[in-house]
Amino acid sequence: MMKRLSATNSVLFLLCLMYFITYLDRVNIATAGSVISQDLGLSNTQFGLILSAFAYPYAIFQVIGGSVGDRFGARRTLLVCGMIWAAATILTGLVGGLVSLFLARVLLGFGEGATFPTATRAMQNWTEPGKRGFAQGITHAFARLGNAVAPPIVAFLIYHVGWRYSFVVLGALSFIWVVVWYLYFRDDPSDHKRITQAELDVLPPPRKVGAKQSVPWGRLTKRILPVTVTYFCYGWTLWLFLGWLPTFFKQSYGLDLKNSALFASGVFFAGVIGDTLGGVLSDGILKRTGSIKLARLSVIVVGFLGAAASLTGVFFTHDLTAVALLLSSGFFFAELVIGPIWSVPMDIAPKYAGTASGLMNTGSAVAAIVSPIVFGLVVDMTGDWTLPFAGSIGLCLLGAGLAFTMHPEHPFLEEGGEVMPPLPGAAAATR
Repeated sequence: MMKRLSATNSVLFLLCLMYFITYLDRVNIATAGSVISQDLGLSNTQFGLILSAFAYPYAIFQVIGGSVGDRFGARRTLLVCGMIWAAATILTGLVGGLVSLFLARVLLGFGEGATFPTATRAMQNWTEPGKRGFAQGITHAFARLGNAVAPPIVAFLIYHVGWRYSFVVLGALSFIWVVVWYLYFRDDPSDHKRITQAELDVLPPPRKVGAKQSVPWGRLTKRILPVTVTYFCYGWTLWLFLGWLPTFFKQSYGLDLKNSALFASGVFFAGVIGDTLGGVLSDGILKRTGSIKLARLSVIVVGFLGAAASLTGVFFTHDLTAVALLLSSGFFFAELVIGPIWSVPMDIAPKYAGTASGLMNTGSAVAAIVSPIVFGLVVDMTGDWTLPFAGSIGLCLLGAGLAFTMHPEHPFLEEGGEVMPPLPGAAAATR
């Protein structure tokens, strides 16, 4: 008889599904991009603007949404967010031109802006400290799984029901998740009817929903800023891949929609492995050494350098198989960064986990605005579909250097200073 999932693992699985669905709803437009552009008469630059539309409210609501999640809890915050992003996905299928498509993507960014910081707030209450890297890695692995399956799923739907109805179907899936989440999740693990005492014993003390807190915005922002800038370097490559990869294979190699989707899917599957492995490696190093700095930075730096090396190879071959393998390797290494870097805000500021992770993710959100537009402009101006990867190489190298400025080993103190007792669970992780 199959063993029943524990309450903590069930919550983690629900969060994994959320990451999976939100990325389906984000990147579906990339696969449908060539069809949408042809139908609505959009240039590459205009479609780059459409890809970036999601990121404007997404960037703004990282910090606001993280703060709301800290204040009102993940249960209610993700209920509202989910309803908005599901509605926005459906409305995308009803657009009539550039302006309405832009506005639908803006609404999607508004709905998804608070999701990941708020999910981090939920993980802070529901994950034992020694497993933060794994929790962040596996949830983001499901996000990359969403990247991987979106191209073939959307291509299949386009062939059978058209690109407009493909968005309606995916939006309906989001609504289903929202209902299940609200019925099952509780902000305080002790309020969950299926939680066991053994699970509660290893979880950190939860922050009660509605508890008033005065966020030291200036000091917290300054403390997280190095993490934000480092994450921008990662986000540039992420959003380049998410927004343009299917079109890159289609336009640069003359593939049809089906085959370009399959090649893009293969690259994204490499990211699923990278996300999972990055979190596992980071937690494993923490358990062996007790050093949070080594556990986080070693994996992050290796990820950045490996991505830069892999993407450099793209400039030395035009063979389709070789380029696909190099892009897969690049995305794998880039995704190694995710598990450890999303653990850093939890390490530094556990009391403000949602706000701190929102500050960090603002870096990626800003990259999401600029990166797709730059890619489209470069291609329109030069006709070269490989040249935009040069920016990713430079920023990956920069990110590897900036990682050493984050200092996850020094938790944030509201009253100032850098020295604090060891993080809960860090000592236990070495035993």
